[in-house]
Amino acid sequence: MTLRHNASPNQERAQRLAYASATVYGDHLDPTVWTTYFGIEPDISVVKGERFKTPSGRMSTYPGRTGVWGCTSKAAITEDNLDPHLKYLTLRLRLPRPDLPALLVNCGATMRFFCYWSNYTGDRVPVIDPTLRDAIESSGATIEIDEYPPRQ
Repeated sequence: MTLRHNASPNQERAQRLAYASATVYGDHLDPTVWTTYFGIEPDISVVKGERFKTPSGRMSTYPGRTGVWGCTSKAAITEDNLDPHLKYLTLRLRLPRPDLPALLVNCGATMRFFCYWSNYTGDRVPVIDPTLRDAIESSGATIEIDEYPPRQ
C-alpha cells in the first residue's frame, strides 16, 4: 500500500484513478452505533434531518436525507487499482465480521463499498481479489463500481 502525500485538489483530480469508500446508511441510522462497533472515527457521519459536515469541511446547507456512517481510502491510498483501497478499508473495519449481516438487518441499515474507477483511456479493467470480495460480501455489504466515463 502506498500512502498519499498532500496534493492540491486539481492535482488530485488529475491523478486519481481509483478509490473506495465503505458506507453504512439507513433512515434510522445512529452513526454513534457504527463508530462504536467499528472502533474508528468515520470520515463522514450524517444523522437524518440534521445538518452535517461535508467532505469539504463546511456545514451542509440542508439537513441529511438519510443517516450515513462512512470511511474512505481516498486520502490514504495512492494506488491506481482497487485492491489496495479495498484492503485498506477491510483492514480498517476488521472485515470479515460474521455478526455484521445480522446487525445491519436489526438496525435497518445497508452497507456498501463504493468504488470510483477512472477509465478515460478505455483500457483499464477493474479487478477485485476474490478474498477481498468474500470478506466484504460475507459481512453483508455489496460492492459497486462507478466507472468514468460510463460504458455505453
